[in-house]
Amino acid sequence: MRLQGKTALVTGGASGFGAEIAATFAREGARVTIMDLNEAGAKAQAEACGNGAVAVGGDVTKAADIKRAVEAATQGGRLDIVVNNAGWTHRNKPIMEVTEDEFDKVYAINVKSLYHMTAATVPVMRAQGGGVVINIGSTAGIRPRPGLTWYNSTKGAVNLLSRSMAVELAPDKIRVNCVAPVMGATGLLSAFMGVEDTPENRAKFISTIPLGRMSQPKDIANACLYLASDEAEFITGVILEVDGGRTI
Repeated sequence: MRLQGKTALVTGGASGFGAEIAATFAREGARVTIMDLNEAGAKAQAEACGNGAVAVGGDVTKAADIKRAVEAATQGGRLDIVVNNAGWTHRNKPIMEVTEDEFDKVYAINVKSLYHMTAATVPVMRAQGGGVVINIGSTAGIRPRPGLTWYNSTKGAVNLLSRSMAVELAPDKIRVNCVAPVMGATGLLSAFMGVEDTPENRAKFISTIPLGRMSQPKDIANACLYLASDEAEFITGVILEVDGGRTI
């Protein structure tokens, strides 16, 4: 088992990419804490993961909720792995039609949450002599699609701040990497496309991905597993594009 004896915290772990990341980590031996606004969904996923997985309901935009999740995840004084997976997008639409509330929400969930998580977890990781942070960015922050400008900018921020965190936290033996998925069939798919989720509309988006399909949760989970494992002990500051060639 590649994560035997490790403790991990996964945000947005009740569904989509986060649920598969949590399940994969648990299968590989980690004791996983799932944080999600959907507490019932988090509890159900924790039960499905097994291996002592626990759930914490909470809002990643609130420092107090993040602190509570970190306290729940820290076992024996340790928190080895944090995956900042929780994310949101405004619907695909012209730049001038995105409301201020939508702008504030997408930045709060996608960017400010990482500020709160960093404040809560870095002291723990420094005290224990190291740790791993994985931020879920996006190909949208590398090769943006029209209609998602403000969302694209949040993921550009996540991609870059991951590299900056890696440099600053390297002396503390805290590795920070970023996984940048291409569009996947998650609950946010219709919002990303800006049209109804039909086979025809999916085909238009899939045509821009050289390997001919959208990302799947297992693709993202496997990338996170590698970066979280000791196999990647000399890897930090990487933006790993899990995109079927989309950003080529």
